[in-house]
Amino acid sequence: MTYLVRTADRVLDELLGGLGAVLIEGPRGCGKTSTALEHAASSVRMDRSPEMVALADLNPVEVLRGASPRLIDEWQLAPSLWNAIRHEVDDRRQRGQFILSGSATPADDITRHSGAGRFARLRMRPMSLSESQHSSGEVSLSGLAHATTVSGTSPLTYDALASLAVRGGWPALLGATDRHAAVFSGAYLDDLCRTDVPFAVGVRHDADRLRRLVGSLARNVASEATLAAIARDVSGAGPPVDVKTIAAYMDALRRVFALDELPAWSVALRSRSRLRTQPKLHLCDPSLALAALGVGPARLARDPAYFGQVFESMVVRDLRCLAGAEFGNVYHYRDNTGLEVDAIIEYPSGAWGAAEVKLGSAHLAQAERNLLTLRDERVDADRTGPAAFLAIITGTQYAYTLPSGVHVIPLGTLGP
Repeated sequence: MTYLVRTADRVLDELLGGLGAVLIEGPRGCGKTSTALEHAASSVRMDRSPEMVALADLNPVEVLRGASPRLIDEWQLAPSLWNAIRHEVDDRRQRGQFILSGSATPADDITRHSGAGRFARLRMRPMSLSESQHSSGEVSLSGLAHATTVSGTSPLTYDALASLAVRGGWPALLGATDRHAAVFSGAYLDDLCRTDVPFAVGVRHDADRLRRLVGSLARNVASEATLAAIARDVSGAGPPVDVKTIAAYMDALRRVFALDELPAWSVALRSRSRLRTQPKLHLCDPSLALAALGVGPARLARDPAYFGQVFESMVVRDLRCLAGAEFGNVYHYRDNTGLEVDAIIEYPSGAWGAAEVKLGSAHLAQAERNLLTLRDERVDADRTGPAAFLAIITGTQYAYTLPSGVHVIPLGTLGP
């Protein structure tokens, strides 16, 4: 299969040029190994055999021997390698020596310690529509700060977006049919609950209960549902599930990067409004939500209300991928007055932009008002700086700019 360039490629090059080692993290199957191999001069896979893990514990220098950058794939299977690589980076005093990739955080989370100045982190996610070449890429996210107007035509119909939501951004599904995608996602979810989570956390969680939790997260995708609400949903008509159990299960899903919440934006306000801090719930890919509920493309297309939630999750996934090319981060905004904005894109320079997400065109006027209210009445521009852009990301066909300066951008036209 031909390798498709990822937004992470340029970032990985830059990080290797600045530090001794780069840790690539993300959910299983999102393309970490393929991307790392494009940049590595040698590699070793820790999941090939138990003997390799034993060798890493007994003689880590042997595992690390090889041309640089050397890829250590699924390194978390031998967490002791972290300190060995740290010392090797110190001894060599050269940049770009190692790439580590992993689909789970080690049980003792050794990466919290002693990595400063040696390791950089790179988070990968399933492919954006731009990366999978389903988007025309006519509207550049990074170029919006300098654009007075936008234009472009999305190649994606409403039904095509529903199909792509079910298929997800998994590289293994490029060119696959909807039926194959459904089989893949179902098997992925089953492995996640029965194998990946217990192996990563070292605790035999109840797989059926974990599956019900993923179903609850799927129903509440792109929302700010509380732990208590999720616990009630998981309990259903059966015995009540303790909130602490739900919290532990959600932490386990974070450990394998399946749960990918969108944090609230922390920003200086000019009004007396108070920021809400609850994160929005998202799975690493909207296809997992649909697999958990058994929803296919046709059923999703017939449910525009739920499709709107799923579409928002698609947009958040894509914005995180695309903004990451410039080391940007994505947040959401909500205050105590009820004003909500679906996505805030913030870059290391301090520049920021805001985006509302609307599957159709019926609520564009309200989305425009929300964005203008955020810019003109909420954010303290003297301390935060002016908004670089305001945009409404849609599932419609044409990109254009409103008289207010707010851009209307179909997701099928968005690129890095």
